[in-house]
Parts: sequence; structure tokens; C-alpha cells
Amino acid sequence: MHSALAQQGIDAATKIRAAMQASLDQQKASVRKQAETAQTVATGTFFTIPWPDSDPIVQPPFENSKCDAMAEPQLASLIGEAAKREGLQPDLIRAVVQKESAGRPCAVSPMGAQGLMQIMPATATQLSLSDPFDPKQNIDAGAKFLKQLLTKYSGDLSLALGAYNAGSGRVDKEGGVPQNAETQNYVSDILKKLKQ
Repeated sequence: MHSALAQQGIDAATKIRAAMQASLDQQKASVRKQAETAQTVATGTFFTIPWPDSDPIVQPPFENSKCDAMAEPQLASLIGEAAKREGLQPDLIRAVVQKESAGRPCAVSPMGAQGLMQIMPATATQLSLSDPFDPKQNIDAGAKFLKQLLTKYSGDLSLALGAYNAGSGRVDKEGGVPQNAETQNYVSDILKKLKQ
């Protein structure tokens, strides 16, 4: 019996390593692609990217022409199921999906966040998310994570969203929504979307 349990443990560890390796391979491929398309910047300049020649429309880092946004009926169904299971408003999950990935299931951020709800690899492991690019798994994990953050911050949506974007450690350290522009805009944009 002990050898059977030991074998199950070995099998589980092997599966976890394989899943992690697949995720790492996807991240490496994404980084290679980003490096190949990076723009060269003259040394000694103040800006890290060239000044735009035309309208200063900022494209989100997850824009990827090879990955279309999910069809609305399928996305709505997945969001509805996750919202019901976690006791969340579907509009909250939808707003996070739109802000994080614009509904693109293969989105990868420069920081390594993956999928529709841009789950970081460490968070994916914590939530037992085996395939961050599977829309159902990603939305389920993201909704579960949002619920955990709302519980941690006693239902304070601003703090939960701040932690979703910048991490709980940062929210705890600063005693509120982190004061960086990205997180402030993230929280503000989602809260405005929910009031519409």
C-alpha cells in the first residue's frame, strides 16, 4: 500500500513538472517573440521607446494579432458560471477580463501574466490552474482569486482590485490602493465600468 501511495505521489509530481514546463515553454516563446519585435532605441535618450510619429494611441502589451477575442456568447457563459460559483457579479469578472486581456485567451503580459484574466504563474500554481490559456480554467481561477481578495479585504472592491493588479503585499504595505499610476487607473477604470 505504501508503494502504491509513493507511486501516486511520483506520478502527481511528474504531471506537475510537465505542466510547469509547458507553461515555461510558452512564456519563453512569448519573450522571444517580444524580443524579436522590440524597437531599437538610441543610447543616451531619455525615453525607453521612440516618441510616436502619429496619434499617441497606447496599445496594451497583450495585443496579439494571432489571438482573437473570444466570441461573446461563449465568454458570457464562462463568466456567468464562474460568477455563480464564487458569488460574484458577472459584470465584475467581465470588467477584469476586458481590462486584463480584452477577451483574448492567449494574452501574455511582459511580466508573465497569462490568459483572459492575466494570472501570474505563482498564482496559477496556488489556484491549481493547470492550463492558464484554457478560457474556462482561467476565468474560474481568476474569479476564485478575486473572491479570495474580496474576503481578505472585507468586501472592499478597491483594495481587492488593487491587490489583483499590484499584489496583496503592495496593498498591505501601502495600507490602501498602491499609488502608482497603473494600479490607480486600473482600479478607477473598472469601478467606472461597473457603474455604467
